[in-house]
Amino acid sequence: MPVPVPRQRAIPAVESGQAQAASTVGGHSGASGASGAETAYKEKTAENTKSTTSTLVSSDTTSTNLTLLLIEDDPGGSPIVPELLDQAGKPIRVRTARNLTEAERLLTDDVHCILLDLALPAPGRADDRDDELSVLRHVLELAPRHAVLALTASGDAERGAEAVRVGAQDYLFRDELDGRLLSRAIRYAVERKRSDTAERRLAEGRMRAQENRRLERGLLPTPLLDGSPLRFAARYRPGRSRALLGGDFYDVVRTPDGTVHAMIGDVCGHGPDEAALGVELRIAWRALTLAGLCGDELLGTLQQVLEHERADDEIFATLCTVDIAPDGRRAGLCLAGHPAPLVARPGRPARLLPYDNNGPALGLLPGARWPRMQVELGREWSLMLYTDGLIEGHIGQGRERLGQDGMVEMIRRQLAQGLNGEELLRAAVNEVRQLNGGELADDVAVLLLDRVP
Repeated sequence: MPVPVPRQRAIPAVESGQAQAASTVGGHSGASGASGAETAYKEKTAENTKSTTSTLVSSDTTSTNLTLLLIEDDPGGSPIVPELLDQAGKPIRVRTARNLTEAERLLTDDVHCILLDLALPAPGRADDRDDELSVLRHVLELAPRHAVLALTASGDAERGAEAVRVGAQDYLFRDELDGRLLSRAIRYAVERKRSDTAERRLAEGRMRAQENRRLERGLLPTPLLDGSPLRFAARYRPGRSRALLGGDFYDVVRTPDGTVHAMIGDVCGHGPDEAALGVELRIAWRALTLAGLCGDELLGTLQQVLEHERADDEIFATLCTVDIAPDGRRAGLCLAGHPAPLVARPGRPARLLPYDNNGPALGLLPGARWPRMQVELGREWSLMLYTDGLIEGHIGQGRERLGQDGMVEMIRRQLAQGLNGEELLRAAVNEVRQLNGGELADDVAVLLLDRVP
């Protein structure tokens, strides 16, 4: 009989909200020192890890009756007739199938375990006839998320052990089977499958964390400010709907002439492709800045990089660049669809820098231009660059958002309280989250440059 083609299934009951990092139970029935941005990033990592672990270990494994699917060519003559009970004394439901075609039809999401007779005739493919475990391999392919018990003849322990090596959770001897032993073996197989699933998910989580750490170097750069009197602080926090990475990016470098260049940007979207594109734009910005490009020429080149690297023509990025003169008293400002920076000076209320000549976001208009505005900073100041995640959070339960005006008032109040540097950025991000009633939906990146003579 031809083997049915496995169809895609939803996650079965063995995984649906019940996966847990359980220890294997029962016996075998057969014979076998960081910056502010890095601190915020690691806080988010710890929250996600804690949430994942909690999900894996907090499930209730006794809330539903177990269901067994028996695959045997002669179910009527099977010795498996006693009533089967689970650990809580609830009856284990049994379904029977004579072949893989029937098994596929009966293999619904509420099946927890499969009991497969290894003596079942192998599928009709010629290359399977010499493989004693071909029927098991087909079942594992058909039901990769289900626990599987192999049923073999007494004295054929070698075949049973090989079945476990291939992927079954356990094996049983057909002639020694009784209801008590089978009930125990089913519970063992289901718990072992759950444990294996939890371990696999944790391993995948660790692998994702390693990949995120490799990308962290690109998202959270080390500022190149050797020789500059300016003080630097940054805060980065991905939004709640992302794992650890977002599309926000920033950088700060000092060129040989003493000019300090700062940049912050935001790629539209929140997936790994957008995060990777943000890293590419940041690296390109640093290389172009160190090569001497500035203002409109630099942004035009970055737009070419974005257009070449983006996966979709609709992807764009906003950007804010600032170049601070060696004397620290004035700066050039270019905005590409990005919110204007905030400047604070002693004795004056914090305010936004002018943004009347804001150019379009990168990737929207071919041949666009980005005017460079000259702004006076003065002798002592603090300059804050940020992404829109800081201003788009809600205020309370309504639809009203914080906005730039609300952010300015918040920063004014926090400065009046004596906050500065990393402490100021931490307080700002935390207050925005509190006003939003929880984690922000969008990524947040903030950097602060201070000049204190």
